[in-house]
Amino acid sequence: MDLLTALDRGFTEFGQRVEYIGDDQWSADTPCTEWSVRDLVNHLIGEHLWAPWLLKGASVAEVGDRFDGDVGGDDPRGAWEAASAVSQPAFHRPGALELRVDTTMGPLDAEEYGWQMTIDLTVHAWDLARGIGVVDRLDPELAGALLERVAPQAEEWQGHGIFAPPVKVPADAPAQDQLVALLGRTP
Repeated sequence: MDLLTALDRGFTEFGQRVEYIGDDQWSADTPCTEWSVRDLVNHLIGEHLWAPWLLKGASVAEVGDRFDGDVGGDDPRGAWEAASAVSQPAFHRPGALELRVDTTMGPLDAEEYGWQMTIDLTVHAWDLARGIGVVDRLDPELAGALLERVAPQAEEWQGHGIFAPPVKVPADAPAQDQLVALLGRTP
C-alpha cells in the first residue's frame, strides 16, 4: 500500500470515530492512560495543524507554540474537521513527499513523516474507539501495511518513550492486534 492511500484511510478511520463521540463522552478514558477522549482528539488536531506548515518547509521554531494547549476549543469535532481539511491536502500537494521536514524528533523525509502521521491516525482511531465504546476494527489492509512499517522501528520508538512496552499476542493474531500490541496496547 502506498503512503497516500494509507494516509487517506487513516484519516477515514480516525474521522469516523470522531463523528461517533457522544456529547457526554469527551471526558471518557482512553487506552492512552494520560488522555481523555478530548485530550486524544486535541493531540491529533494539533498534529494536523502542524503538518501543512512543516510540509511547506517551516521549522519547528517557526511554528513555535501556536498549536500548543487546547486547540479543540468549544467545538473539538469541528476543530478536527478543520485541521484534517488542511492537513490531508498538504500531503497530497505535488512534491510535498519529496521534502525533508523539521520535526520535534529532528529532520525527516516527508514520506517517513507521512507514515508516522498515518500510524498516529490509525492507532489513535483504535484508542478512540475503545474510549467511546464503538467497534475498534480497523481496515485490515491498512493495519497490515502499518504493522510492516512499525515492526522494524518499534523498539527504537519505545526507547524514546513514545509508546508503552509491547504486549504479547499470539504470532497468528490479526495484523490489527499485533500492531496495537506492538505499540503497548492490549487488544
